[in-house]
Amino acid sequence: MNRKSFFTSIAFATVVSVSGAAFAGANDYVFEPVKAEIKKGDDAVVSVRLKHKATGKPVTDAVIVQTRIDMGPDGMGEMASPIAAVPSSEPGVYSFKTELSMEGRWLLSIAAKVQGEPETVVGKITFKATR
Repeated sequence: MNRKSFFTSIAFATVVSVSGAAFAGANDYVFEPVKAEIKKGDDAVVSVRLKHKATGKPVTDAVIVQTRIDMGPDGMGEMASPIAAVPSSEPGVYSFKTELSMEGRWLLSIAAKVQGEPETVVGKITFKATR
């Protein structure tokens, strides 16, 4: 390989890697329930995993900036429950203690800041409260 084609290859690789990073964003991440069914009660713990879609790797350094849990798949504002972060021992898993006062579907709305991403990552996860 001659010197000119070597430097052309390096320049091309740099442009590709920089442009790939430039198109990353909040849509490159997803929240998933750790367990979709949770026993109802005053001390219920709901947990979500935040993953980078392209790599499938957990995101361990996100900062949760907003959470809300409501009864029903569409989030009925009058049935919101208190929610507080609790420690998780699994990398990329974010856990919250809440009151799931009734059986049925509950919607967790969550927003997080991921290091290096200008946009906030937002998710809506449905859990089913059981007996």
